Amino acid sequence: MSTTVSGIIARGKGAPVELVDILIPDPGPNDVIVKVQATGVCHTDLAYRDGDIADDYPFLLGHESAGIVDTIGEDVTHVEVGDYVVLNWRAVCGECRACKKGEPKYCFNTHNASKKMTLTDGTELTPALGIGSFAEKTLVHEGQCTKVNPDADPAAAGLLGCGIMAGLGAAVNTAEIQRGESVAVFGCGGVGMAAIAGAKLAGASTIIAVDIDARKLEWAKEFGATHVIDSSTLAGEGENSEVAQEIRALTDGFGTDVTIDAVGIMKTWDQAFYSRDFAGRMVMVGVPNQTSRIDVPAIDFYGRGGSLRPAWYGDCLPERDFPAYVDLHLQDRFPLGKFVSEKIALNQVEEAFDTMKSGDVLRSVVVL
Repeated sequence: MSTTVSGIIARGKGAPVELVDILIPDPGPNDVIVKVQATGVCHTDLAYRDGDIADDYPFLLGHESAGIVDTIGEDVTHVEVGDYVVLNWRAVCGECRACKKGEPKYCFNTHNASKKMTLTDGTELTPALGIGSFAEKTLVHEGQCTKVNPDADPAAAGLLGCGIMAGLGAAVNTAEIQRGESVAVFGCGGVGMAAIAGAKLAGASTIIAVDIDARKLEWAKEFGATHVIDSSTLAGEGENSEVAQEIRALTDGFGTDVTIDAVGIMKTWDQAFYSRDFAGRMVMVGVPNQTSRIDVPAIDFYGRGGSLRPAWYGDCLPERDFPAYVDLHLQDRFPLGKFVSEKIALNQVEEAFDTMKSGDVLRSVVVL
């Protein structure tokens, strides 16, 4: 017997989102219905609405979420009814070639719910990142539920489900920042701010935040930036760009040990590439659009050495990382709560997209 709840859908490319009734079927053997308590408004949801990720409309939006397990399928063993969980979009299979090589963070066959949620007329919904949690309840695979300390505010804990974990993991897992190293982070939105906080947590001694927004640079200091660079008036590309020159000036003329591009446009990619010290490490966690191309002289790629790595979901393992960072948050050692700029109602998601584009928030969070 299906359950009817309210949810936010994107019905067509660029169209305003709608609050509608959706039907959740009884869970399959390994599925779970979660009562959603809070969901962050992520740029990925806007990208789904605007057709930048796929065109499988209508989408049930929302994916950065915390909630309570409400109903479980007959074969579920991973969670129990009443568990407090953060939802993740990497429920590893344990059987694919990545998992068998001991690299489950790259799992190529992650699990989702076995059944589809629908509109009341039977139209199947595509849940954002396999979650779809701008809704009072949602249906996911049991492996998408990660139990965490229930003392954490759902509005804060749920943000680990995507953007915050992406930036934090880019610093800690992908870049493997070591104590005393220098780091430059390009872009101070939620992901970039999480990378800055992650660099501080890892023990970086010099953390340089780069952005075109003076407000965000002031916020970056609260998350751990030791220096800030307003790049809005700085010109040039490549080795001699003014951004790269300023970063070298802050690092004894060498450049940083690590650079993190949290924007995903080619201008910031170029700045991150050339702001590294020789043999420095660069991580790209900002998601590029489908038409972007990387264009650097091959001799520069070869001659600078080091490594260039993309960060998928911050190379995280939810079962390992979510509980750990929630605990660090509760110990006041990781500022998860600072990412919550405002709490809003489910019917305010469209307005939250406008607020996001204006740069006035790190995260708007829907609280149910």
